[in-house]
Amino acid sequence: MAIPQALRRKLIAAAGGGALMIATVLLSGRTGIEGRVYEPYLDVTGVLTVCDGHTGADIGRGKRYTDAECDSLIWTDLQPVRRTVDDLVSVPLNEYQRAALYSFTYNVGTEAFSKSTLLKKLNAGDQSGACDELRRWKLAGGKKWKGLIKRREIERSLCLAGGADDL
Repeated sequence: MAIPQALRRKLIAAAGGGALMIATVLLSGRTGIEGRVYEPYLDVTGVLTVCDGHTGADIGRGKRYTDAECDSLIWTDLQPVRRTVDDLVSVPLNEYQRAALYSFTYNVGTEAFSKSTLLKKLNAGDQSGACDELRRWKLAGGKKWKGLIKRREIERSLCLAGGADDL
């Protein structure tokens, strides 16, 4: 599956800001793969969520969030993800590959990433095999979700990308 053109253009433009900026563009706003929602809701697993997939006790039930608040939340939420991925990955990655791992880890959590076969394959030098592992992570609440399948294909495209021409 190809990355949608509008998202592709934004990702290429964000590349100068590094992997964290690419991941932020990938995840947030109207074209992001998380899907921005301004009012808290229960996700498919029953977790209270808002904005671009933000969860936590700080969510104000009944509150309507602004774009600025959502932007702040995604940036803050990505910091521990960035640290975990950067600490655990021992092989060189380009900014698109690193952004794909930030997106994946943001979605599944740092603990799941740290124990994943994906990380083991990546650190063993099997880049392609590691990227293919993304396709295995398509369940939420014990069910396959089209949105997760689409998300993993986009992340896989980034993971396999050698540069902007590969998007």
